[in-house]
Amino acid sequence: MTRDYKRRPGRRKKKVAQPPGWIWMLFGLGVGLSVAMWVYLYDRQAEPPTQQPVASTQQEPASAKAEQETRKEPTRFSFYEVLPKFEVVIPETESSAQADTHPVPITEPGQYVLQAGSFKNFADADRMQATLGLLGLEARVQKVSIDSDTWHRVRLGPYSDLDLLNRNRELLRRNQIEVIRIRVGD
Repeated sequence: MTRDYKRRPGRRKKKVAQPPGWIWMLFGLGVGLSVAMWVYLYDRQAEPPTQQPVASTQQEPASAKAEQETRKEPTRFSFYEVLPKFEVVIPETESSAQADTHPVPITEPGQYVLQAGSFKNFADADRMQATLGLLGLEARVQKVSIDSDTWHRVRLGPYSDLDLLNRNRELLRRNQIEVIRIRVGD
C-alpha cells in the first residue's frame, strides 16, 4: 500500500517570523550613532580647555615666572623653537621691484619687466601664462631656485618702449591681474 508522505500530521515545519529588513537597518543606524556619540563625548573630555594668559602691565616677580615655567605644558608644535632661529637678511640697497598699483603712467626711461606672479606649482604658472596669452600678451615662465624651493615666475618684457609698457599695464589692471614692476639694466 502506498502512503501519502505529503500530508503527515505532526511533521509540519513551522515558519520562524523574521523582522523586516528596515528594522535591521534602524538597529544598525542606532548602534552606529550611539558609538559615534560616545566617541565624540569621550574625545571632548580627554582634552582640557586651554586658556590664553592675560597680559598684565605690571612686572611679575621672578618666582612667579619660574613657577609658570614649571607648570607649562610641553609644546605640540615645533615652530615655536624653529622660528626664532631664522635670520632674515634685509638687503642694504632698495630693490627696484614695486607693486604696480598706481595708474600713473611711467615716464622715467629705462627697461622694465612686469611680473604677473610667482608660483611653486608649474601648472599655476602655466595657467597664468595662458591667461595672459588670451589677452594678447606674450609672457614667459622663468624657473628660479631659492634655497631649496623652486619657484616659477611669470614675466612680461623687457620693455624699453614706455608707451607699450603703459598700455600693457592698463590692460592688466582692467583685467584685475596684479603685477610687480621691475626696473632692469640701469
